[in-house]
Amino acid sequence: MEMKLGVGDTAPDFSFETPGKSGLRFYEECGDHPAVLVFLRYLGCPVCQMEMVELRRNIDLFNQLGARVFVFLQSDSAVVASSAGPEEWPYSIVCDPGGKIFVLYGVAPGGLLKYLHPAGLMAAVKATLLGHRHGKFEGKETQVPAAFVISSEKTIRFAHYGRTINDVPPASVLAGHI
Repeated sequence: MEMKLGVGDTAPDFSFETPGKSGLRFYEECGDHPAVLVFLRYLGCPVCQMEMVELRRNIDLFNQLGARVFVFLQSDSAVVASSAGPEEWPYSIVCDPGGKIFVLYGVAPGGLLKYLHPAGLMAAVKATLLGHRHGKFEGKETQVPAAFVISSEKTIRFAHYGRTINDVPPASVLAGHI
């Protein structure tokens, strides 16, 4: 069983790549700012696309609070880079195709029941109706999301491990813990 992180724990530092850069360090990219980390599945997932749009819609809220936002995907950086320009995503997309950062933060895949949960299926229908289409399959299909709010001192102020494939806290909840 994966070890889960909780409120008060030190947020693990890690190196990462985005669609345009490699060799980045989490602590360095945050500087003395708080951070919001949202772990999703992969870019081709319609539910994940819907969640990414929702974060983009609320980016001003996070910016006003001085927080850096990071979205973690099990997608290859070339796949993400070929799908959209950086202007479409006003936050850092962390490409983790091997899932190493997912493991570091204890974000484990769920079983078939979490994947096929009615709430997840309804979210998939909603995402499709909103025009999000399934793309390339990458990573673990049964991956459930997680979200963390990290203080400027690099301690975890909020930790949420999803129960279904669409269980991502709303922006207002994340912002309330910054």
